[in-house]
This record gives sequence, structure tokens and C-alpha cells, in this order.
Amino acid sequence: MKRFLDLAASDFKNISKKDLLNSIVASEGRVLMSEIIPHLNPTLYQISDAELAAAMGADIILLNMLDVNKPLIKGIPIEQGPEAVEELKRLVGRPLGINLEPVSESIGLELPELKFNKGRKATTENAIKARDLGIKFILITGNPGIGVGNAQIAKALKEISAVVGDDIVLCAGKMHAACILSEAGDNIISKNDIEEFVKSGADVILIPAPGTVPGITLDIAKKLIAYAHKLGVATLTSIGTSQEGADPETIREIALMCKMAGTDIHHIGDSGYLGMALPENIKTYSTAIRGIRHTYLRMAWSINR
Repeated sequence: MKRFLDLAASDFKNISKKDLLNSIVASEGRVLMSEIIPHLNPTLYQISDAELAAAMGADIILLNMLDVNKPLIKGIPIEQGPEAVEELKRLVGRPLGINLEPVSESIGLELPELKFNKGRKATTENAIKARDLGIKFILITGNPGIGVGNAQIAKALKEISAVVGDDIVLCAGKMHAACILSEAGDNIISKNDIEEFVKSGADVILIPAPGTVPGITLDIAKKLIAYAHKLGVATLTSIGTSQEGADPETIREIALMCKMAGTDIHHIGDSGYLGMALPENIKTYSTAIRGIRHTYLRMAWSINR
């Protein structure tokens, strides 16, 4: 078994779920996931935001708001349909993940470009479609204002695990309250929630990064991560509060707190402006958790290897 740090594009093509998880844990808190919104116009109009994030050192690309029924990824030669996802995998040479949300189809946000559609819903049908698209990670969560609660996440997770749990790494949790005020601040996730997610089939528990959500301190994050590890699952700390657009010093501080808390995967969100984190902050985060050597290695590793 190789560490994730040592995996090239050819290794990711047919890697099993078990080996993928083991490679992440073996990397000891040095795996970085970058979230993007693929249907928005890319930061550099000639290439996709996923390619830019990969070039700055991201290990995993998380596609937010991807409609599995009508995939749209702007900035690549084939922008629409299942072929677009296949093309993106070829271009970035990284594992891809998607967010699925356990909410009513009628719920939408004020911003038209963020409007909810059924291809984003956390259903078994969409999970199967994601697997068939070659997606390696599914994160069951909620975008801002959507209204997703932990009970909804657990229910959807259990159903999805029953159909794709052997094939896809399943992650669960929230980066922010997602408009559920009773689950805001340090109530966003509890040990009971973690236990319920694990029982429902989670492989990875999402916990907001210290300093990103009111009340989530280093000490609280550390205790929640330790509890998840005790139950035999990995963790993912997230920056999902637009601080991915903060100054590099803030990013570095958050990264080191997540490392001290003991997380396995680090996540940086999609709203430097809107669509992806500031590119320099992806590199800053990567350097903070694993140094220049592994950062430059991931940046320079050819997709043809």
C-alpha cells in the first residue's frame, strides 16, 4: 500500500475504496481537498477551476452543486454530460468527489446560479449515477441556506451506503449550520451525531475547521476528531465559511490548528470570490500541512505518470 502522498494519476484510476482510505490515513494529515463550483465561469477562462486547484497542489477535487443528471463543467473541451466528468478526471489526474444534499427539491437560494435541483439531492439514484460517473467521494452535506439537519444527513447516508457503500468513500457532516439555527455554532456536530453517522455508514466525518464556525475551537475539534477515530473512521476538517478568501496568514493558522486537532483530510472551500478558493491559499494551505517538497511534488506530477 502506498501513501496518498505517493500516488500518481495512474494509481487513482482503479484504486479501491479500501486502499484509497488506507492511503489517506497513512499520509498522517497531509491530504488536501479543494472544493469548486464547476458550472460557474472559471477564474482563468481558458481552463477549469478544477485544473487550477490541482495545479496549486490540491489532492482531491470536490465538485459542489454538480447535477449528476446534467453534469456541466466549464473550462474544459467537453463541458456537458457524463463525458465532461470523464474528461475532467483525465485533465486533473486526481480523485473527484461531489456534494449531495438531503433536502426538498423545492428549496432554492436567492442566487439563481445556486438554485437547487434534483440532480444534487442525496438519493440512492443520484449516488448510483455518481458511482457510474467514476466519482470516488460523496459528501452528504448542505449548502448555505438550504436547511439541512444532521438527522436528514444520517437518514440519507444510511440509504446511500446500502447501494454504493462498497464502492465510494462516504463523508457526512456540515461546514456551517446550513440555516438550521438549533445546529449552529458548537452545536453543529456532537459525539452523538458522529456515532449516528458511523452507524449509518460514514467512512469520513466532516467537522468545521477551528476558527471557521463560531464556537468551534481547537479543543472542541480535537475531541470530536479523537472520538471519530475511536469509532474507526477518518475525519475531514473544512473551511466552508468563505475564509478560503482570507489572507494567507489566516489560512496558515487554520491549517495548523486542523493538523494539531488530528484530522486526516483538510478541506478548503469554493468561495475565494465564487467558484474556488483563492489559488494562492490552496498552495499556502498545502505548504503549511506538508511543506514545499510534497506541495511541489503534487503540483508538478504529470497526469501521464
